[in-house]
Amino acid sequence: MQDLMTQSIKITPVAQSRVAQVELNNSIVMGTQFSDHMFVCDYIDGAWSNARIEPLNLIPTHPAAMALHYGQAIFEGMKATLGQDGTPLLFRPEENAKRLNHSADRMGMPLFPEDLFVEALKQYVALEKAWIPTQEGSALYLRPFMYADEPFIGMRAATTYKFVIIGSPAGPFFSRKIKLYAEKKYVRAVNGGTGEAKAAGNYAAAIRPTEYAKAKGYDQVLWLDAHDFNYIQEVGTMNIFFKINGKFITPNLSGSILSGITRMSVIDLLRHKGFEVTERPITMDEIKAAHEAGKLEEAFGTGTAVGIAMVEEIGNNDFTLKLPEANPVSVLVNNTLNAIKVQQEADPFGWIVPAK
Repeated sequence: MQDLMTQSIKITPVAQSRVAQVELNNSIVMGTQFSDHMFVCDYIDGAWSNARIEPLNLIPTHPAAMALHYGQAIFEGMKATLGQDGTPLLFRPEENAKRLNHSADRMGMPLFPEDLFVEALKQYVALEKAWIPTQEGSALYLRPFMYADEPFIGMRAATTYKFVIIGSPAGPFFSRKIKLYAEKKYVRAVNGGTGEAKAAGNYAAAIRPTEYAKAKGYDQVLWLDAHDFNYIQEVGTMNIFFKINGKFITPNLSGSILSGITRMSVIDLLRHKGFEVTERPITMDEIKAAHEAGKLEEAFGTGTAVGIAMVEEIGNNDFTLKLPEANPVSVLVNNTLNAIKVQQEADPFGWIVPAK
């Protein structure tokens, strides 16, 4: 993989920032407002080149761009916060760089230099510092993504790609507990598929089932395996954790589950706090039995966009499981992660990377 760190990232700043036109408060919805700049890098003739930060603008796209026809498109989700001294901060960006390349490899796309990925984020976030909200639970959401832009109609890997980073200020995703619909007809992924890649098509396939779940009064789909519709995989845009009889269980990464950065961080944090965490297959039958026995104590989803989303109910047309109102460990995990991300609490793991 070509080392682009010997090349500087060309920066072309906007003449006038738009940030004064946007009220950066807790009510701002992620993905509705975008910051002033974007990072762009081109893959041409077998190499990444022309790394640059420039004013946010439309990207010319040929109607035959292969991403539009064959789905070679992947992305990451990250957040930037402000430290106690006002320094912009990133959370484990090197892990996102690794996961992007894992997705790229699965989708037949070129790997992106991981050191450039991190450096581009640092320079981008430093430039967009004014767009980082300061309210608790808010952040500048970062969306690195890569797509095939070669104009060609034919089933093969593209030869040209673009890697882009954009930013969107965001308030807290869920301000209340959520309800999960245990899906028994549609599936998200199967072993050998693209479930463990953060590919755009995975989310496209989830849109219709999610709309059905919302129409029934639920917030997200709880995805089950494609064969027995019993083994739990993940939740909408999140990984899932259950606290049963004092111990935490989360589905193991079986090949159809995304390796969440927040997921791995929560596992480390829970163990650091003295809790037992097991990564293994877990079924709806087991969850129902634990609920009936009064041992299902907490459940929460984890993801970059949502943070920690506490679950109040799991069900579908056949059953309903109400979880206890108290969520002491979920609250502890959420508060600790948020505090680490803004340097209100010590970071014993080395997760925080200053963007300066």
